[in-house]
Amino acid sequence: MLEATPLSEGWVLRHEQGQLPAVVPGCVHTDLLAAGVIPDPFLGRNESEVTWVGRREWTYETDLRARSGHEQTDLVFDGLDTAAEVLLDGQPLGRTRNMHRSYRFDVTGMEGRLAVRFASAYAEAEAVRGRVGERPAAYAEPYPYLRKMACSFGWDWGPTLVTAGIWRPVRLERWSTARIARVRPVVTVEGGEGVVELHVEVERTRVEAHLAVEAAVGGVRARAEIDGTAGAVRLRVPDAELWWPRGYGEQPLYDVELTLLHDAGALDAWRRRIGFRTVSLDTSADAHGTGFTLAVNGERLFARGVNWIPDDVFPSRITRERYRERLRQAAAAGVDLVRVWGGGIYESEDFYDACDELGLLVWQDFPFACAAYPEEQPLRGEVEAEARENVVRLMPHPSLVLWNGNNENLWGFRDWGWEGRLGGDSWGEGYYLGLLPRVVAELDPARPYTAGSPWSGSWAHHPNDPAHGTHHSWEVWNREDYAGYGRQVPRFVAEFGWQAPPAYATLRRALPGEELAPDSPGMLHHQKAEDGNGKLRRGLARHFAVPEGDFDRWHYLTQVNQARAVAAGIEHWRSHWPVCAGTVVWQLNDCWPVTSWAAIDGDGREKPLYHELRRLYADRLPTVQARGGGLVLAAVNQAPEPWAGAARLRRMSVDGEVLGEGTVPFRADRRAVADVPVPRELEPVGAKEFLVADVRGGDDPQAMRALYFPSPDREIPYPRPEFDVTVAPGAVTVTAHTLVRDLLLQADRLQPEARADRGLVTLLPGERVTIGVRGWETPDPDAARAALYCLEPTR
Repeated sequence: MLEATPLSEGWVLRHEQGQLPAVVPGCVHTDLLAAGVIPDPFLGRNESEVTWVGRREWTYETDLRARSGHEQTDLVFDGLDTAAEVLLDGQPLGRTRNMHRSYRFDVTGMEGRLAVRFASAYAEAEAVRGRVGERPAAYAEPYPYLRKMACSFGWDWGPTLVTAGIWRPVRLERWSTARIARVRPVVTVEGGEGVVELHVEVERTRVEAHLAVEAAVGGVRARAEIDGTAGAVRLRVPDAELWWPRGYGEQPLYDVELTLLHDAGALDAWRRRIGFRTVSLDTSADAHGTGFTLAVNGERLFARGVNWIPDDVFPSRITRERYRERLRQAAAAGVDLVRVWGGGIYESEDFYDACDELGLLVWQDFPFACAAYPEEQPLRGEVEAEARENVVRLMPHPSLVLWNGNNENLWGFRDWGWEGRLGGDSWGEGYYLGLLPRVVAELDPARPYTAGSPWSGSWAHHPNDPAHGTHHSWEVWNREDYAGYGRQVPRFVAEFGWQAPPAYATLRRALPGEELAPDSPGMLHHQKAEDGNGKLRRGLARHFAVPEGDFDRWHYLTQVNQARAVAAGIEHWRSHWPVCAGTVVWQLNDCWPVTSWAAIDGDGREKPLYHELRRLYADRLPTVQARGGGLVLAAVNQAPEPWAGAARLRRMSVDGEVLGEGTVPFRADRRAVADVPVPRELEPVGAKEFLVADVRGGDDPQAMRALYFPSPDREIPYPRPEFDVTVAPGAVTVTAHTLVRDLLLQADRLQPEARADRGLVTLLPGERVTIGVRGWETPDPDAARAALYCLEPTR
């Protein structure tokens, strides 16, 4: 039987000044940080102090003893970042130039000093650029010339920390006669039966040996012969339980085992978990343009999505537990789709395992983002090799439902001035419209592929045409008020978002000793977006009086504005289902402490946006929308049952007076939206009035409620908020005596580890809310009041 031995001990990292202990898997930065050679690049402006690391060559070394009783021994690297030469006692075993691939070297009978010598990623990329020529990109760094995580060169939310190292596990594999080289599982559902086709490739040391494979799943077994180096076995599982995305059903997973046999003896085994489900993508034309609707097991769905970036700029630090924590946070917010963005990586098995179990659909980008990518060698061969490996590696996961060719490159070619600058040079179109769809069709025919995001489906339409395919809505953040989201109904919004700073405790940790201000040195260093603070300020000024010299107030209001902006988009677009079939918020997470579009900051703390997503992505969402010169209450029902009832409508003044009241019945079918006109006499008029729509009665301010204020907050004469605060272990209760709008308990101001179970809440006079708090060891009402923020009268 094949024996696998991890090769993780005894490594050292050699550099110009000597050597130090190395952790494998890991990277140069984390080893230098552990040894105290560099400061933490996440703190203050230390990032600038460690830029030299990415410009140096580095060597990892350990002793290798590969002798064994087996016929062959392989040295297997699951990931090398990135341009490396592998040597044994100074003799080359091979070279690598792709972070997204694994590598295997025959070391049978060998022993000696193993060295992995990493060239600077800059040097390798610049050498390739010299061979293939200059290509335009969104950033000046040379990321298009190297198959490496693009965002390690920096992004508009990330630091420039260009890594090198053995970033995924390394091991020795000892085997005889034959081993399983690859298993390609095609999983489908036919007539109520789960079908698994396992296409097997083997590597042999003995050509004449008779080989067979035996497979088992769901109590069913099957056997097939291996002809040469390939074979296939097919299994049918009667009455297979279907795997569903969260909110639509359960997530049953089946263990599949395939064993390679020789003369009835087991040589090797392959084990995975699968789920039985069908997935399709409807891109047919209709009266509104060209659709983009995912269907799982025949059920068409509005995708409630978030974009995912690498959760750490040093991916080797992301543990299985950290993946699960972050993805549990996503699921708890009502998310059912996670898009793995193309400037990052193909994530580890731990990521996809968690998505399988949580019912989170995965949209997987191939790693191309915001640049023209050369199609010449040595890049083209690397692109095909990584695509083939990762498509097959990820195929077992039922959560994976879509392959996407790139992020914004088709759009960039058309709109960002690339076409003229390229002068006919290759730029990646051959990958997205040729190579990648061919690889997916050949290897993974049961999953859909789309050429890019955004992409209208063909060059007959603008790549980012909202009426056709996927759309990225960035004009609003860059230039407009978020009310602008309401002017369009895209078929599928794959990116949109609004910035806000991270939690207060995150800033205090990341910027120790700094007097915080929006434009303080550390705050500016941890704001990577072009004119990011200017956009934050202009977006804030459209709704609020911008607080001058009051950082705490600025911090609160920018977080409110982020939640408001994303809510404006999602409520509008969800109310137009099925024309609009999904929203994917930019972004769920951060890779370090930074002002960004994330709902969860770089220390894992939830911003108010995160809690707002729980409301916005709930199965049932009431929202007041403008339609045809009037107002409607849109009852958005993504639940499997109809939603019927009566909504209580109140036209109120900000002073708490009820100016008009009525009840309107509604009924929304399953997975449907019902628009109920708001009577004209209940529509609020002027800055002092607003509309309250309660679908369920009672005293709970978190009952299903929609609010509509016709005027921006800076024009609303809010009363000075009055409320009582009481505390108990694990809870803070607020009772309002006036209108209290957008009340927020910043629990991390009580204690850095503290977390609140909800975000922004608006209380009417006489209402109360109890906020659960965990991690607060010394409850105190004065401290709780000091950590509570809400909107106040404009000074």
